[in-house]
Parts: sequence; C-alpha cells; structure tokens
Amino acid sequence: MNDKYIGKLLDNRYEILEVIGTGGMAVVYKALCHRLNRFVAVKILKDEYAKDEEFRNRFHAESHAVAMLSHPNIVAVYDVSRSNSIEYIVMELIDGMSLKEYMQRRGELTQKEAIHFITQILKALSHAHSKGIIHRDIKPHNIMLLRDSTVKVADFGIARLESSQKTVTREAFGSVHYIAPEQAKGSHIDCRADIYSTGVMFYEMLTGRLPYEGDTPVSIAIQHINSLPLSPREINPEIPEALEKITMKAMAPNLAKRYSSTDEMISDIEEYRKNPDVDIAYEPPVKPGEDDLSATKPIKLVSEEDIEIEEDEPENNLLAKLPLIATVAAALVFVIGVFSLVGALFDSGSSSKDLITPDVLGMTIEEALREYEDFEIIETDGDAREYSDKYEEGEIIKQRPQAEENNSTGKIYVTVSKGKREEEIALRDLTNMSEEQAKIVLQRDGLTYTVETENSDEIEAGYVIKTDPKEGVSVSSGDAITIYVSLGKEVKEVAVPKITGLTEEKAIEALSEVKLNKGSVGYENSDTVQKGYVIRQDVAVGEKRAEGTSVGFTVSNGPKKSEVSENKPPVGSSTGEETKPPVTDNKIKITRTIRLPSEPDSFTVKITVNGETQYESKHKGTDGSVDVSLKGNGTSTVCVYINDVLRQEIPITFQ
Repeated sequence: MNDKYIGKLLDNRYEILEVIGTGGMAVVYKALCHRLNRFVAVKILKDEYAKDEEFRNRFHAESHAVAMLSHPNIVAVYDVSRSNSIEYIVMELIDGMSLKEYMQRRGELTQKEAIHFITQILKALSHAHSKGIIHRDIKPHNIMLLRDSTVKVADFGIARLESSQKTVTREAFGSVHYIAPEQAKGSHIDCRADIYSTGVMFYEMLTGRLPYEGDTPVSIAIQHINSLPLSPREINPEIPEALEKITMKAMAPNLAKRYSSTDEMISDIEEYRKNPDVDIAYEPPVKPGEDDLSATKPIKLVSEEDIEIEEDEPENNLLAKLPLIATVAAALVFVIGVFSLVGALFDSGSSSKDLITPDVLGMTIEEALREYEDFEIIETDGDAREYSDKYEEGEIIKQRPQAEENNSTGKIYVTVSKGKREEEIALRDLTNMSEEQAKIVLQRDGLTYTVETENSDEIEAGYVIKTDPKEGVSVSSGDAITIYVSLGKEVKEVAVPKITGLTEEKAIEALSEVKLNKGSVGYENSDTVQKGYVIRQDVAVGEKRAEGTSVGFTVSNGPKKSEVSENKPPVGSSTGEETKPPVTDNKIKITRTIRLPSEPDSFTVKITVNGETQYESKHKGTDGSVDVSLKGNGTSTVCVYINDVLRQEIPITFQ
C-alpha cells in the first residue's frame, strides 16, 4: 500500500523515505535531512489525531518539553514542527533492535546483561524525572539497543497523550504487562509508576518470563492489582537474593514500600555490584494461601467473574455491572478502577480490522496453525533453520511480526529450530563475506556475534576481514564470535599544492610529492603565460583531498599564431581591414581592429605610432577587440602595450 508521505519533503528539509514503525498515535519514517545531510526518524501524528486542534496543541507542547531532554540513554529529539496539517517530531535514527526483540531471541538474560541494561534505563528515567517528565509506558518495546549495547529509551511524552485518550487501540495489550497497579486503577501516578514498569522488565530479563500472563488485557491488569508474582528465585534459584529483592522492591504494589526514586534503585544496584552478598532493605509482602509455585499468588479483591463484558458493545456498556455488595467498600474502589481500564482497553473506537499477532515462539508450525486459525504461519526458508539451546527441533524460535504487534495481513513469518547442537564444529572461514552474509552463517550455526570495524587495504568496505576466534577453531552452540568488518582503506587527506606557473613536468612532480595524481590536462592559447607552463589548476591551492585523488590542470600553448599562418591576428595585431579617409595634417588616417588578450580580467591598452601615443584606454578580458583610428605617413612603427608592457610591434604603411 502506498503511503502518502513517502517522497514528500517536509518544510523543504526532511525527505520522507520509508516507514520504519507504526504505533497507536503516530507513524515513524526514515527520512533524510537535506540541511545537515544525515538520516533521521520522523514521527508523524496520525490523521485522526492531527484533525483535533486541542490534541495537536497538546502534542506540540508535550513534544517541546521532551525535546529539552538531553541524555545519552534517551533518544534525542532534534526538531518539533508543524507543516500545514501535519504534526511531526524529528528524532535520532537508531540503528539497532528493541529490547523486546532481543529478549525474545535470547530468553532470560545473563545477570551481567540485565544489570547493564536496567542501569542505563534507570539513568535515563532519572534525568527525565528531574525535569518533571514521567514516561508512563515503560516496556521493552520502547527500549532500543545499539550495536555497542548502549540503551536508548524512546517515546517520552507521547505516552502522556495516549493515556489521556478515551479510545485506546490494541497496542495497550503490550503495555498492560508492565502497567503499575495505581495506573491500572486510573489513580494519580508519579515517577514510581515508571519504577514499577522497570521492575517488571528486570524481572523478565532475569527469569525469562513475565510476572503476569493472561488471555485478555483485563485479566492481566487485575493480576497487577490483586496478585503477587512468583519471586524470581522461585523460578530460577541461581538468581542472587539481592537482585531478587531489588526487583521485588521496584514492583511493590504498596507505593510506600516501592523505591521512591530511580536514584535509590541505582544505588542498590551499585551496592550489589560492589558486594553481591549485600543485604538490600526490603520486606516482602505476606503471601496468603497455600504456597503454589505454578501460579501467581492471588489477593482476592476482584476477579473477572465479577465482570460481565460484551466486547462489541459501546464503551459505556462495557463497564461491568457492579455487584450489589455494599459491605466491601474498599473492593468497590478497586472494581471502579479496573472497570475504567476495561473501558479504555476494549473501546478501540476505530474501524481497523488489524489482528493482534499472537506469540507462537516454542510452538511447532502445526500447533500454531491449530491454535490460531485466523493466521497463516509461513516458514521463511527451510534451509534457514537455526540451532537453538532453548527450543527443541521443529519449534518456532523467531517470528515476524513480533507478538502483540498489529497484523493487517494475517501472516506470520517464522524461523524454526534445528534443535540443540550436541557436538562442537569448526568455525567457518567468513573472510571476504559481506557482514550480512557472515551474520546469517553464524546464526544458522547457532553462534552469537559482535561486530568490530577497522580499516583494511585489502578487504573492501562492508566485508569481513577476520574473526575471533580464527577459522577452524572448535566452537559450540551459543559461543560468541567477533567479526571484524572492513571500513576500506584508511583515507588520509593532503593539501593541494600550487602548480600554476610550473612546467607541466614540474606540476606532475609537485602533485606526486604529496601523493596526488595527475588528472586531465587541457591545453589552450595564452597571451600572458609562456608556452608549456600551467595556466590554472582544477582544485584550489590548500584545499584538502584524499591521497590518490587526481588533480587536473590547463597548460599554455602560447599566443595564437599570426594572421599569415592561421588567418587569426595575434594580440595587438590588426585584422587587415582598414578605412582610408582623406589626408589630415599631412598625415593619412586609417582605422585598424586590434585584438585584446583574455587575461587578466582588466587592463590598460596603449597604442603608439612612431612613439606618439594615439590611443590609451581601460579594457576587460571579455572585450575581445577594439577599433582604433591611427594617423601616420609612409611606413610607421605601431606598438601595442598592455599595462605598459610591450606586447606587439607592428609595421604599418600609411598610404
């Protein structure tokens, strides 16, 4: 489907190139900034929101506030603009993947990775909170990872606007896994809501699973309000107790027991780094009921059975009929909050027919087809199956679109596991493969990779120079391989020397001395530069050029030949055409056409007859020639001077 913005130039500056993402309120495009010659991301507000003047004003104001944020772990906002009916934000273009994509590929992360990522996220939030900005939608989908493992938090500000809308699209299904209890109840929120969401992400990184799962956004939201999750060490006993306490304190349902600031949480993480046995101050809430490790621990306040929902009814009818139990006033408060969330999450208010992509990871293709009949499951390439330590042979290990994303085609493209590699293999020779080809080979062999770049005189830019370990070394599934990709030859720049006024041979030598090459050489006549010498050079003196660059120049052929040989008179000569008026003062008057030089740009012409100055005037190099009246008797000597320098001596017979 064609996009109306593709190819459009916004504000005569940003050329829209392609769609790179779609959210509930805006579409993100890759664009080229013509003014700074760099690629950027442009987020354009969707038409249904752009038509609302009040919303546009709030979007503009909120975006300006976010543009004030400046932190290495926050996606930079370069510009906020209005172009006719278009509202858009210009942002830093991130070359990387979302944290959600990374986690889906890796499963549970190492403790070192989890701490590395969560610390950067907390530092970004700390900066935003210090400016009075709450994110409101912290989730791994909004966290971008660069190739060097730097984290960038995206979508500040726009979450505030989304949360204020009565109509919330199905993107809410992704957000509700990370929503704070007070946010789910529709209560007032502060920076601690972001801390809760960050705690959920930390939990997911350490355990490889979400604290709460459910078939509907409502069921998940109710668990955030009513339940306590399994502690991380109940899922994986290898997780240190200190990290478990940090995670659970960040996710404390009771605001008084939760971290009051991101700096507090960062401080505890830093203490753990110094001493893994540190005792983190946290008192876990009492878990009621039997100790059931297969599920979350319920705190019975409200349940889905108390709520009657007809999904096709308008928003007002989606609110459940409240049980007539006046004795449980506190529970009623929770119910009202949950109902508010129900109305928001299920009232899409749009005509979109997009499906929400299910999570098919871990299923076989056959199982996915049976479970999700509305979708077509397509294996990308049977030869592209990959080894996996996490998934059995035949199980899906990758999917596109990702789980919970909109899906307008009903198609899910998947990669299938080849099972766990039992034996070691010899690392293949990746030298001279393109970077993308090398990545594909490593992935198919069940290996992970990092990319380093360096210059190479032999290997073309974008192709692999070497690997670490080297080819032939035995490696096992999951091993990390470093591939070194060429940046091409190292480019050194030199200043272009002055070669005008040199002979052609000397000019070539001067260029060679600074490792520049002779470019194209032209030849032309010149009345000011001696034959064989350089008149001008194509690149100005002192300009920087890469070594090996060719520099062209023009060499003089000297003045044009005389009229006798070429029928073209030299500078200062007459054309041979003359007028013979009557004799005046015993002298004969004639008119001659004198050719003028093309250089310099301006000069003075003086003409004498037998030493008597009969003409003197200023001229330009573009004048070409001048008609001059001369007087004399018999054969006389006519001299032509350019800037007082004798250029021609012409014998003329006056008769």
